[in-house]
Amino acid sequence: FGELAADAFQHAVVAHVMLVQAIASAVTVIGSVAARAGVKVALVEKDNIGDGPTGRSSAIIRQHYSNELTARMAHYSLGVFSDFEEQIGGECGFRRTGFAALVAAKDREGLEANIALQRSVGIRTELLPVEALRELMPGLDTADLVAAAWEEDSGYADPYLTVSAFAQACKRAGVRVLTNTAVTGITQQGGRVTGVTTSGPTLSAPAVVNCAGPWGARVARMAGIDIPVNACRIQVSFFKRPTGYEAAHPVIVDFINATYFRSETGGLTLVGLVDPEEANAIVNPDRYNEGVDTDFILDTGERLVNRFPAMERSDSAGGYAALYDITPDWHPIMDEAPAGSGFYLCCGSSGHGFKLGPAVGRLMAERVLGVSDPYFGDGRLFRLSRYAENDPVRGRYEYSIAG
Repeated sequence: FGELAADAFQHAVVAHVMLVQAIASAVTVIGSVAARAGVKVALVEKDNIGDGPTGRSSAIIRQHYSNELTARMAHYSLGVFSDFEEQIGGECGFRRTGFAALVAAKDREGLEANIALQRSVGIRTELLPVEALRELMPGLDTADLVAAAWEEDSGYADPYLTVSAFAQACKRAGVRVLTNTAVTGITQQGGRVTGVTTSGPTLSAPAVVNCAGPWGARVARMAGIDIPVNACRIQVSFFKRPTGYEAAHPVIVDFINATYFRSETGGLTLVGLVDPEEANAIVNPDRYNEGVDTDFILDTGERLVNRFPAMERSDSAGGYAALYDITPDWHPIMDEAPAGSGFYLCCGSSGHGFKLGPAVGRLMAERVLGVSDPYFGDGRLFRLSRYAENDPVRGRYEYSIAG
């Protein structure tokens, strides 16, 4: 790996990072090679580390994906979160609560196919009958369920701790981290990037990685490229669990009620939607309502009670709004565009960025360094040209926005 890196380039710049958890892993990989390969890396962040969507992520760590590549990425990433102090250093706040995906009769066949796929790449998952699910989470209403996919090893992390630890790992590896520094332009010559201009220093580099998340399309336009990435407002709500249900519970994705929910500190349950309509809530990422809507609290509360009737006695604890960077097929763009330009896209994570972050970082680092990873393959699934080719990433069944 180090020998290949030495031939790849001498100075890489990661531009205008907002989804730091994804690219910070890439920077850590590249930076760890730097001492022996002579590769230099800079990370440019327009605010502070964790100020963007990463710090407000629901931070769910699950492996329930329906494409082999994304399943492999999720499995690899869980391994990093589970062994974070040893592999990265610092604390990510990972809680191993288990994860269950709940489906009705019409989706059982797809669920079973996904479980088989996930097992084939090493994921510990199983088809769980509703009786066993009720034992894992007493109080669930399972009358409309057929089965659930269960992952004992999954859970959730603390997003701010995670991104801060990644940033510290970058610094230890020798990465130059520039915060409160906005990228203002991408410089090019002869069809190749030559660096970036910022609100601070001008940086020269033959490789620039656009990991700007909801700002990704804006940064791409600086390089003369249009990409189908929209900044979309998403919301989460919190509910205080009632007496008798104070204990933490597994992470649940309820495809019947189009919700996900997990435990939060203070006896709270966090609730969000699994809803493709969120792609229509396009906003200016620099100016949007960061509070939660009352209608959203009422809606998610009703959906939660449908699955977990005891929560009818819960109290609302508010919520907040954050951002997803959404593509037409709800999967990221990870590509060099155009080929040979040295301008790399790593955005459009569509809500998958946190849980897949370690794998995304490794894949992008290897792409920039010209390294082929047999575990992940060539990553063509996430090429930019798939949209022009009418070949979007597709899930195996209808709730494919879950991956």
